[in-house]
Amino acid sequence: MTAEPWFAVLPDGDAGIPAARALRPWATETVDHHSGRPWLLGSWPAGHVVVAEAGSSRLAVIGRCPVSAEALSSWLGEVRGIAETERVVSGLVGSFHVAASIGRRALVRGSASAVRRIFHTTIGDTVVAASRADRLAAATGADVDERLLALHLLSAPPPHPLGDHCLWQGVQVLRPEDCLLIEADGRSRTRRWWRPPEPVLPLAEGAVEVRRALTAAVGTCTAGGGTVSADLSGGMDSTSLCFLAAARGPARLVTFRWADFAPESDAADAAARATAALPGAGHIRPDRARTPLWYSGLQDPVAWTDEPGGWVRDTARFRAVAELMLGRGSRLHMFGGGNELFTAHAPALHDLARSDPGAAFARIRAMRTLHRWPLRPLLRELADRSTFAQWLAAWAEGLTAAPPPPAAHRVPSLAWGTRGSLPPWATPDAVDAVRSVLREAAAEQAEPLAPQRGQHAAIAYAQAGGRGARQFDQVGSAMGLAYAAPCLDDGVIQAALSVRLPERRADGRCEPVLAEAMRGIVPDAVLDRSTEDDLTEDFYTALRRHRAGLLELFDDSLLARLGLVDADAFRTALLGLHPRPHTLRGLDPTLGCELWLRTPRPLEMVEKHRDPRPVS
Repeated sequence: MTAEPWFAVLPDGDAGIPAARALRPWATETVDHHSGRPWLLGSWPAGHVVVAEAGSSRLAVIGRCPVSAEALSSWLGEVRGIAETERVVSGLVGSFHVAASIGRRALVRGSASAVRRIFHTTIGDTVVAASRADRLAAATGADVDERLLALHLLSAPPPHPLGDHCLWQGVQVLRPEDCLLIEADGRSRTRRWWRPPEPVLPLAEGAVEVRRALTAAVGTCTAGGGTVSADLSGGMDSTSLCFLAAARGPARLVTFRWADFAPESDAADAAARATAALPGAGHIRPDRARTPLWYSGLQDPVAWTDEPGGWVRDTARFRAVAELMLGRGSRLHMFGGGNELFTAHAPALHDLARSDPGAAFARIRAMRTLHRWPLRPLLRELADRSTFAQWLAAWAEGLTAAPPPPAAHRVPSLAWGTRGSLPPWATPDAVDAVRSVLREAAAEQAEPLAPQRGQHAAIAYAQAGGRGARQFDQVGSAMGLAYAAPCLDDGVIQAALSVRLPERRADGRCEPVLAEAMRGIVPDAVLDRSTEDDLTEDFYTALRRHRAGLLELFDDSLLARLGLVDADAFRTALLGLHPRPHTLRGLDPTLGCELWLRTPRPLEMVEKHRDPRPVS
């Protein structure tokens, strides 16, 4: 096994020396400030960090970005201070962190998508930043914050601003839109580096920008040559990546898809058509007998991530994909993850009703006729004027409400976002913990990610997807196969968010923005799909097969020991009847938290082999 690349950023002053000593045990690489003091400490493969030098200034692009040190150095030479760092990296494509050392000041940031995140804490007398929270937690001896762990029991990934909390006590998350400035004496402050674009482009113009950005993003994946692999599930986003990769050498493409439990589904048909249209690529499709069910292999975890994730139900599938793709020589596996970015979400109707009432009336009337929405609930949603902070406060009061069942004629929520609920097995302590975090955010008048509800929802979904993609890469890298989600590269997000909100939605079409962008590249049979995958059969089959193993896992639950889960209530729920999967929507987050607590921490093993070498 290998490990996910990581790095830490230290100040250009003596205050950083103790921090460097604390982080040294897990570092195999070092890059110095011009002064000779350690600047970057960490572990990364060749080519993962590109460092530019111009006089006493240093700049590093860390991640997937085909830029040369020579080009960066020439641009860096024109910079007069660290505040101009973005001038150097503006226009670069890919997914990467940025770090700079200019005038004895250090700067670091992640990506707007949250695929690349930054955490920071205080070690000795200085603030230190790193790309992994658990590295900082190990260096400081931090414990898990049980109150914040309860957030991860929510039925959906914690959205903004809840997603900006770190599970390790004393370790903070840098918001995706901010950069961190660290002075030579160890003091720090944040500054905003990214703002979402105004959604002003018509669909035709925006589709051109999305096409250009996504083509460039995939190009950063194939630029290194060799073999790359990609999911080919029949979904529009993953299928688009496959066709762009096939056309963007010099890498050879191998596609992968699992056998379908519903072999006559639209997704299966789209995947089959796409496969036939890619004769130059290699294709792997294990038969159903070799397709691991959800919840398989939970006793043999694949990796340690620095926060829990609902992906754990796919543990066996992760392992199988890695083994098969590595066997074909793949160095990088691409997956979709961007479908929420290329459509308008229901809250956009709320925005349209205020910005263009005439157009909104026509759109809403057509949608109400098509979906048979009842009038009174629809008017109530449209009339709501809650601020984002008020919405958070209302969410806090409804945490334990049962999720509404899927219904063909139910009016969708036009609020700021989806209110995740806590499962019936969450204890009163867990409910109180999550409620207190929501109330604190509301009391602090937390701001939305954008003024428009629809734009806020799109960014929130993109950042939740980015956090998930980051975990996929941690898991894949631990098995030797890096993961990438080009749809969530910042350039693609910028282009997609620029499209007018009303034009991102088209009844009867999936992801209309991406469909227009990929017209002429991806077969129309894929682009014109009007249905989404139904995974109901996957869920019930897996639950029948692995119910006993799930119950056994919670016989001695660590979540129960922490007082966050009632093990008896969990058992009762799992043994109950569930005519629809939504009644167990809290299972995967709970499972993710339980297994996260149980996973052996590699960092603790390294403690036995601390490197005694001094850092100077």
